[in-house]
Amino acid sequence: MFSTLFHNIVYTPLYNALIFLVGVVPGADVGIAVILLTILVKLLLFPMAHNMSRTQVLVKKMQPELEEIKIKYKDDKQLQTTKVFDLYKKNKINPFSGILVLFIQLPIVLGLYWVFAKGGLPAIDLSIVYPFINNKVLPNMNFVGIVDMAGKSVVLALLAGITQFVNMAIIIPKAPEVVKGNKQLNIKDDIARSMHVQMKYVMPIIITFVAYTISAAVALYWVTSNIFTILQEIFVRKQLKLDNSYEK
Repeated sequence: MFSTLFHNIVYTPLYNALIFLVGVVPGADVGIAVILLTILVKLLLFPMAHNMSRTQVLVKKMQPELEEIKIKYKDDKQLQTTKVFDLYKKNKINPFSGILVLFIQLPIVLGLYWVFAKGGLPAIDLSIVYPFINNKVLPNMNFVGIVDMAGKSVVLALLAGITQFVNMAIIIPKAPEVVKGNKQLNIKDDIARSMHVQMKYVMPIIITFVAYTISAAVALYWVTSNIFTILQEIFVRKQLKLDNSYEK
């Protein structure tokens, strides 16, 4: 049932949007259509993504205060939790808002990925194309006459990995400092540092591999999506008058 809902509500509309764009962009260039569709979807999701980014940036700014609370009330977990939520309330932050936003965005982002990964272009699946969509145009799979969107592109795959690295470096918080004299905190910090390394360094490698393995269209989607997210983060930081530089 979930598969049917995903197909009808997410995948099919996105697929038709791609076919529509292919029919209106210059030269029926699939690469340009991929970029435009990715940007359009990102713009539709922008209000929600902006809210989540704002929350992440503010929480990151509050990190020293949060660490101070955790250390100060380490022996009273209930009071520690109360103090943390008091700090969130003081700064008008809902720490759970990002979870709802993520659940709403995730099916759409997966649908967008699935369109480029399994869309089957240049062949068009007429069984799911809406009647009002022009499906007679022959998709041009050569992006700007150079990159075959159905093939593999080392350059686009590397760009996907690089932009993913920059994206992760901006979004994820700095790895926690080593806390001396407290074994329990050291274990938690070790786990946090391990997650930090995996997200910042391992994830871009995985993205590069997947982007190259599947197709240039997927790689181009990731590059476009990552660049949009990076610009979005910079916009949020500038709006909040925070430092735009990312943690190294």
